[in-house]
Amino acid sequence: MVKERLISLDVFRGLTILLMTIVNNPGDWGHVFPPLLHAEWHGCTPTDLVFPFFIFIMGVAVPLAMPDKRYDDTTFNKILIRSLRMLCLGIFFNYFGKIQFFGLEGIPLLIFRLIITIAVGYALMGSFSSKLKNILAFSILFIYLILAYSGIEAYHDVRLPGVLQRIAVVYFVISLLYLKTSQRTQIITGALLLIGYWAVMTLIPVPGIGEANLDKGTNLASWLDSILLKGHMYSGTITWDPEGVLSTIPSIVNGIIGLLIGQLLQQKTAKSNIAKKMAMTGIALIIGGLLWNIVFPINKSIWTSSYVLYTTGLATTTLSILYYLIDIAEYQKGSKLFLIWGVNPMIVFFASQIIPQALVMIQFENPHKTGENINLLSYLYRYGIAPFFSNPMMASFAGALVYVAIWTFILWIFYRNKLIFKV
Repeated sequence: MVKERLISLDVFRGLTILLMTIVNNPGDWGHVFPPLLHAEWHGCTPTDLVFPFFIFIMGVAVPLAMPDKRYDDTTFNKILIRSLRMLCLGIFFNYFGKIQFFGLEGIPLLIFRLIITIAVGYALMGSFSSKLKNILAFSILFIYLILAYSGIEAYHDVRLPGVLQRIAVVYFVISLLYLKTSQRTQIITGALLLIGYWAVMTLIPVPGIGEANLDKGTNLASWLDSILLKGHMYSGTITWDPEGVLSTIPSIVNGIIGLLIGQLLQQKTAKSNIAKKMAMTGIALIIGGLLWNIVFPINKSIWTSSYVLYTTGLATTTLSILYYLIDIAEYQKGSKLFLIWGVNPMIVFFASQIIPQALVMIQFENPHKTGENINLLSYLYRYGIAPFFSNPMMASFAGALVYVAIWTFILWIFYRNKLIFKV
């Protein structure tokens, strides 16, 4: 079978990555419109849709990338390598700001960190033989773990979980699930994972705390993170991580539902029927998520089962609309922007995490305010963007849009020159 490429899926991916870039890069974190922030705990904002949407999209893409569904040692190795490379790229984000080298500071240290970044990025996104890819990925992961648990002060609290790390785990699991099982088994697996997670989180007492609960820092997922990830969790948290161990289990189902939609898209039937089935499935999932929310609240931080159904429902419905407009009605006006973003998500994931950290490292005396030190990122925003707006939230939003515009230009150059960066 020939691999299919759905323009609507690329556009959906582009929309998701673009939204991710906006919410992750406001001009001023102190002034952000509420929809562009995560829900404080229970609940769901547009920002809380980015991560599950991306996992869902990845799930849809798996059957399209492997239409013949052939499993052998070569295929397994490709899946393993890709998962390891994503895992290592994700962990590197957390190391970048902690890299030290013989007492270097300021610009010299930044230059050294950027050299390391280029080396790691090339090692994990470059095109090599399978054997060399394996060696590089395993070696980099080994170095990460050695540094994290070596007792070296600079790395004693480096975070190990993260967004790409979770995506890597989900990709590995769902790829094997797709290749080795039937759709019926995939549905049963997804249902068991969601029901099992609900039971574990709501019925099992939390050691050292008491009854099962869904409160911040005292639930079972938090307790497990505090045992397995002690000292290596999200900055600002003590006993839990939003991409922790136990909460990764239900996120696999976002990928499984994506798998099922991807296989639906492969059916040899009228495209209009496929679009209808997707839309109906999406609506059913949304309703299921809202009903489950009554007893198991929608919550991104602990990735509740209701959150899985609700977000995959919204993702499926969105894709059905885009599929109808772009792939059936062939209405593609205005989609080029999102297509440019959608075909190159990995380079945005990687570089957009590094650039703000690098700009913050460039410190100098503020020429507009004697005696004040300022970093380059703050300077550019404070004196290049903020003065044009009376509303600080609009100024902050404009800062994010400027960053998006810069990335759009970069991605357009890549697109024109057919440069696609993959792991």
